[in-house]
Amino acid sequence: MARITLPSPDSMNPDQRRVYDKIVSGRRGKVQGPLRAVLHNAELANRWQALGELLRYNTSLSPRQSELAILVTGRACRAPFEWYAHRLEAEKVGIEPQVIDAILAETWPPGLSDDDAAVLRYAGELNRFNSVSDTTYADALARFGERTVVELTALVGYYTMVAMTLNAHEIPLPEGVEPAFPLPQREMP
Repeated sequence: MARITLPSPDSMNPDQRRVYDKIVSGRRGKVQGPLRAVLHNAELANRWQALGELLRYNTSLSPRQSELAILVTGRACRAPFEWYAHRLEAEKVGIEPQVIDAILAETWPPGLSDDDAAVLRYAGELNRFNSVSDTTYADALARFGERTVVELTALVGYYTMVAMTLNAHEIPLPEGVEPAFPLPQREMP
């Protein structure tokens, strides 16, 4: 159960409903996850969804690269909802089950292409150290170029914000779905 109320369409004020309708009629097709909480502030929700749509669908990263970085971030942030939602998306874009399972287990996936490995290294270091090593940065830059490295960094940052929102407000998984791992606060003293 969420720690806060999650606005439903029939309880929304006109500004919230406009943003809700915009999201539902866009590429997402539904309001789920952090947007359910963020709708408490319609302007924030509108800007959030626009940034999310840009970073998820309109960068030079391939859908596979984006989903790899999002999975690494969701796991690193220990966000069960983010993991659940993006595991499904990763499967849709053809990420192999053994790669997904290795990310979940926080081990290095077998058989990665050099580009996939560069994305995982970059996202992994950024999540673990809040920056990346010179070697990892240089490799990503040589492989993908400046624009893509900027977009990859922004994608990881955005999904960190998503994870923190999901975790702090305890946005629930769909009914019947078991979390792949516990919320971080369930392991706090």
